Amino acid sequence: MSQAMTPVAFSAEVRRPSAPWITGTVRGGGRTVPRVSTRLSRSDRWGAVKVRWKIGRDRYSVPPGLYAAGSPTADSPVLVSASYKLSFDLLRGSLDGLDAWILVLDTRGINVWCAAGKGTFGTAELLRRMETVRLDQVVSHRGLVVPQLGASGVSAPDVKKAGWTVRYGPVRAEDIPAWLAASGKKTDEMRTVRFRLADRMAVAPVELVQGWPFVLAVTAGSVALALPFSPGFGGRLLAALIPLLGGVLVPVFAFPALLPWLPFRAFALKGAVLGLVWGAGSSVAAAALAGASAARGAGLTLVVIALSSFITMNFTGASTFTCQTGAALEVRRGIMPMAASLVVGVGLSAASRLLPL
Repeated sequence: MSQAMTPVAFSAEVRRPSAPWITGTVRGGGRTVPRVSTRLSRSDRWGAVKVRWKIGRDRYSVPPGLYAAGSPTADSPVLVSASYKLSFDLLRGSLDGLDAWILVLDTRGINVWCAAGKGTFGTAELLRRMETVRLDQVVSHRGLVVPQLGASGVSAPDVKKAGWTVRYGPVRAEDIPAWLAASGKKTDEMRTVRFRLADRMAVAPVELVQGWPFVLAVTAGSVALALPFSPGFGGRLLAALIPLLGGVLVPVFAFPALLPWLPFRAFALKGAVLGLVWGAGSSVAAAALAGASAARGAGLTLVVIALSSFITMNFTGASTFTCQTGAALEVRRGIMPMAASLVVGVGLSAASRLLPL
């Protein structure tokens, strides 16, 4: 972390920070700590929309360190969060009317769940950050509240050896006020990880942005398959472009919507099924526009299966359906069949233009 990212809260003399979500300062442990707004502004909400489209995603973080919500005292709870601003905003936005300390770990701008899997939201960083901010001088208790989705990265027994206790909070930040009011007792709803349609579709824009190279590639390939520029070029172009372009857009949008109902456990296989259905159906429909051969349709379908399978496999990093080891295993097992489907499909499609197949 560069010098510029060091939290201003721990300087000897602190001026009011310039970040728009900082509303002032409070005193804690003999030092000045930034107070954060618990009401998200239009700028915060617009930033969340942009980051969903991967605009400024690599810079969407807050400096790690200690922050205050409301007017916390030495007895107020300490809530641990990640430096990804979307995670940080969800937490502070749930604390309106509450007094609490927020300890932000350096997760390199990654959310709690993913950072826990990668190890940046972990025991070592938690202990290091507590020492850096001298948390033992700020609060009189020795309790920490860690998000439930960060449990895989933080070892409560190891933290206890350092003299602190860990409680794992609810899955969703919005449940924290009720959880605190109930003295840390969770309901089944607070423990349940939901992955509803809105949650699944929220990751689609990022996949679409990342899919632009595929869009360009299938457009170029469609033009190549439609050559030469002679009568009927438009029909031949559509006959290739409709299946191939759908091979990118269908998994981006239809896959998260249909995820719970598609067969198989592996995302790559779910995507292959989706690609088979779209590729075969669209190839038959598009062939009517240009009288394309069965070999052309089969080749395009194989290409679509490979595209769809690869794109849907990327959703493993944004889903509650998978784990890190399972995702890695799926990549190892799936990449060669995808490559084979792509190579055979491209070869068959090209051959159908050169030979009367």
